[in-house]
Amino acid sequence: MEQLRIALVQMNAQLAQTKNNLNKIEIFTRDAAGQKADIICFPELCVQGYSRNYSGPTAEPVPGPSAGRIVDMARRYRIVVLAGVAETSPTGRPYITQLAAYPDGKLLKYRKTHLGNSEKPNFTAGSELPVFSHAKTKFGVQVCWDLHFPEVTAILSLKGAEVIFAPHASPTIVGDRREIWLKYMTARSYDNAVFVAACNLVGEDGTGHAFCGGALVIDPKGNVVAEAFNNREELLVADLDPVVINTIRRRESGSMRHSFYLDGRRPELYGELSKRG
Repeated sequence: MEQLRIALVQMNAQLAQTKNNLNKIEIFTRDAAGQKADIICFPELCVQGYSRNYSGPTAEPVPGPSAGRIVDMARRYRIVVLAGVAETSPTGRPYITQLAAYPDGKLLKYRKTHLGNSEKPNFTAGSELPVFSHAKTKFGVQVCWDLHFPEVTAILSLKGAEVIFAPHASPTIVGDRREIWLKYMTARSYDNAVFVAACNLVGEDGTGHAFCGGALVIDPKGNVVAEAFNNREELLVADLDPVVINTIRRRESGSMRHSFYLDGRRPELYGELSKRG
């Protein structure tokens, strides 16, 4: 991994106001590019707004109009853009998709694989855990509920991911987002030797639903290196220092302080996981 600058966005997304939301996404992207960020991550379903009941009518194909505009932003501002869209699916229930648009016009995507109980009737789960390449790093995406499943982070780390981007659409009713995130995101980063970079929707969406915001960056030792919990739209820019993660991943130190714990896995003992479901 090389020195990397990332940007995380707390954003208010009005439901079904796709054009206005995209305009806002472009403003944040331009600002992040002006601060020389390499990658910018927006929250879950930020393009159309998050709704369990109404995301279906707003869903679009990928590639499609909104995805095309996101790619144009990546090209124009020379930055990788990660943005959440409701993507049409053959089931009629959309995927919760995070686009990865590159400056060279390449468009990749991750479809949320773990749906909350309240999401299952209205969305379709993805079935792949891709790792994306960047000139300076490799990264994965886990959307909101995905972060509660340690196996996912472990798989992404074993496949080479050094940064996990974690876009959220967490409502205000769930409580203090910082306190909740720190309960498990520090474990994901520490056990798997990855940076975790989370961001959330914020404010009311025009239908009475409110999101609590938050942006947080945790290093591979479980330390908070950047955060913003101001309950407002905001751009958080953070520099990720590669020294510790490179020491761990390259096995450059004999000290237990820099162990890559996944090297010690014993998969032959974990068969019970596949028998319980």
